[in-house]
Amino acid sequence: MSEAPRRTVVVLAAGEGKRMKSATPKMLHSLLGRTLLGHVLANSGASGAERTLVVVGHKADQVREHLAEVAPSATTVLQAEQRGTGHAVRVALEAVSDLTGTVVVLNGDVPLLRPETLTRLLGEHESQGRGATVLAAEVGDPSGLGRIVRDAAGNLERIVEERDASAHERAIREVNAGIYAFEAAALREALGKLSTDNDQGEEYLTDVFALLASVGRAVGVCVAPEAETLGCNDRAELARLRALLRDRVNDAWMRAGVSILDPATTWIDVTVTLAPDAEIDQNTQLLGATHVAAGAIVGPDTTLIDTSVGEGAVVLRTHAIGADIGPEATVGPFSYLRPGSKLGRKAKVGGFVETKNSELGEGAKVPHLSYVGDATIGAKANVGAGTIVANYDGVRKSRTTIGEAAFIGSDTVLIAPVEVGAGAYIGAGSAIAKEVPAGNLGVTRAQQRNIEGWTARKRPGTTSAAAAEKAGAAEAGAAEAGAGAGVEKTPEGEAPAE
Repeated sequence: MSEAPRRTVVVLAAGEGKRMKSATPKMLHSLLGRTLLGHVLANSGASGAERTLVVVGHKADQVREHLAEVAPSATTVLQAEQRGTGHAVRVALEAVSDLTGTVVVLNGDVPLLRPETLTRLLGEHESQGRGATVLAAEVGDPSGLGRIVRDAAGNLERIVEERDASAHERAIREVNAGIYAFEAAALREALGKLSTDNDQGEEYLTDVFALLASVGRAVGVCVAPEAETLGCNDRAELARLRALLRDRVNDAWMRAGVSILDPATTWIDVTVTLAPDAEIDQNTQLLGATHVAAGAIVGPDTTLIDTSVGEGAVVLRTHAIGADIGPEATVGPFSYLRPGSKLGRKAKVGGFVETKNSELGEGAKVPHLSYVGDATIGAKANVGAGTIVANYDGVRKSRTTIGEAAFIGSDTVLIAPVEVGAGAYIGAGSAIAKEVPAGNLGVTRAQQRNIEGWTARKRPGTTSAAAAEKAGAAEAGAAEAGAGAGVEKTPEGEAPAE
C-alpha cells in the first residue's frame, strides 16, 4: 500500500485590505461565528496537512493573537514587505527547509470553500502527478479577477491577472479562485524564477503555472461552484458572503430536521448546534456556542449568545447571553438573561424581566417587571411584579436566597445578602433586609394615612382638583338620596345591623 503524500497548507494573510477601510485587518473581519481567516483554517482541515503556515504582514501581532485562539498549532511566517503572492509563498517555503510533498496555498479571504471541494482538488492534483493545479470557477462578472487561459485543446496555458490581460483575455469568464495545489520541489524551483515585470511590479504566484508548463510539467484546473470561490475586498462583498453562508447554514439545518420559519431573517453561527424538531421563528440570531434542543421554540425577535435551550422550552422576544434555559421553561417576551442565568425545568421568566447570575428552581416564576441578580430561587417560588433584588451596595455584590414555594409580593425590594425561607411570604411593597424564616410573613410597610381635602387645598385649579370636586359632589348627592329614603346610618356611615 503506497504511503499518503505529505501535505502542507500555506494561508496567505499578510494583506492590509485597504478597501475594507478598517482598523481591523481584513482577515479578522467576521461572518457567522468565525473570522474570514478562521473559516479558511477550519475548511483547510480537510487537506489532512501535517502543518499549517500562515503568512502574516499587516498588523501581524493582531493576526498572531487571533491564531493563538483559533489555530494554536499553526505556524506564522512574517512577510515584512508585501511584494506579491509569489513572494509570500517563497517566504513561507524559506522558513521550512524540509518541506516536501504537496503544498496547498489558500487565500485567507475565501471563506466559503467547502472541505469536500478542497479534497477533490487535492485528489485530482496528486492522482495525475501534476506540478500545479488551480481551483477555478465560471462567473458571471469576472471583473478584477485573474483569468484562466487555456490552449486549443482545453489545457491550462497560463493564468493572467486582469491588469496584464488583453481585451480578448478579459472577456474570459473562467477565473482563478486563489486556491492551489503544488508539488513542493517544482514550486520551489519555479518561485526562484519569478519576475516583477508586470503592471504591479510584484511576484505573481500565478506565473508559476506558465513556468512549469514551459518545462513540461503537467498543470491543470479543478473547477468549483462560483460561490465557493468568492473572496472579499470590501464590506459590501463581506455582506454578500455573509448572506450566502447564512443561506447555506440554514438550508443544512432544515434538511437535518430543524424548522426555520423565515430563513431570510434567521442568522445562525456555524458554531451553533440544533436538534431535530427545534423551531426557529423569524428575526432570530443564534450565536456562539448556543444549543437548542428538540421541541424547543425560539423567536421571533430573539438573540441567543452562548446559551443553551432545553427540550420543549419556549423563548420569545428575548436577549440572552451565557444562559442555561431548562426543559419546558418559558422566557419572554422582552426578557434579558445575562451571564449565569440558569432556569430549571418549567421555570418562567416573563415580560420585562432581567436576570443575572441567578438560578430558578423547577417551576419557579418571575412573571414580569422584575430584576433578579445574584439570587437562588427555590422550586415553585413565585416572585411578584416589580420585585428588585438589590444585589449591589456600590462596593460588593451579595447573594439572595428564596426558598422553595416562597411567595414574594409585588413591588418588593430584597436587600442582599438576605434569605427568605421555604414557604415564607413577603407582603407587597416591602423592603426586606433581614431573614424571613420558613413559613413566616415578612412585612415592612408603614400604616396608610389619608389626608382629607389635600388635592383641593394643594392643587387648586388642576384637572385632579376638578375630578375630586365632581366625585365629592356625586358622593354627597348619593348620601342625600339615601337619607331621603329613610335609611338610618351609623356614625361610620354603615347601615345598622338588624
